[in-house]
Amino acid sequence: MAIAPTLQKYLAAENIQYEVVPHELSMTSARTAEACHISGDRLAKGIVLRRDGGYMLAILPASHHLRLSDLRTSLGDNVHMANETEVNRLFSDCAHGAVPAVGKCYGLEMIVEDSIEAQPDIYMEAGDHETLLHMGHAQFARLTANAPHGRFSAHD
Repeated sequence: MAIAPTLQKYLAAENIQYEVVPHELSMTSARTAEACHISGDRLAKGIVLRRDGGYMLAILPASHHLRLSDLRTSLGDNVHMANETEVNRLFSDCAHGAVPAVGKCYGLEMIVEDSIEAQPDIYMEAGDHETLLHMGHAQFARLTANAPHGRFSAHD
């Protein structure tokens, strides 16, 4: 059970209250939600995007898939999925593919899917494949306070 050091320091500095939820090893957000007996609508996942020579993090529910065309409508045509090497470099203190749904501590702008805003509480990866962080909606809203919101995903 490990929280990525960058994330842990940031949450402490921002005085974000959260609960640590250990779970069995799972390699996808859908399997993680299933293993933890939570709705995929309440599990925030981060998808790293390449945009105009930089990177940003799209945050959406695990029960949804990204509609890149919708993001391009609001952000411009130069938005692409980052590759694994780029993601690993940006999130160097996280396990491969265990991207926390918090961008600021990693120097990334964020965009948040509107549907996650309706949830009373949020779960997210802590930086490995065996630990989730659980927090109330108000705490999550503080983490994403300055991020634009939009509709750019579809429910699976």
